[in-house]
Amino acid sequence: MTDTATPFQVRAPSPGVTVIEIAGEVTRESDLHLQDAYGRAGADTRAIILAFDGLEYMNSSGIGLLVTLLVRAQRNRQQIFACGLTDHYRQIFELTRLDEVISIHDTEAAAIAAAG
Repeated sequence: MTDTATPFQVRAPSPGVTVIEIAGEVTRESDLHLQDAYGRAGADTRAIILAFDGLEYMNSSGIGLLVTLLVRAQRNRQQIFACGLTDHYRQIFELTRLDEVISIHDTEAAAIAAAG
């Protein structure tokens, strides 16, 4: 099986806020890359913004990985925000009720502002 997962870029635009740039495909093969990106965010991060601007494809396993990340973040008292979702993936977040626990914003700037 070919690994189509993409390593995710991590950056801190402001103190306590970390952006994880989600790019390419998010599938079962993305697990280690997403865990690594979350680890690079650091324990002092209070808000994690998942920037989906580069997302090409996400399947149900990818949604499961997001749920796992959400649980880890909640245990660490971190908030999760999302931005850059297409209408299709916004609808999936609504159907799976992820939009009730992940704050969704149109732009990264809006997500950063909401993270405060």
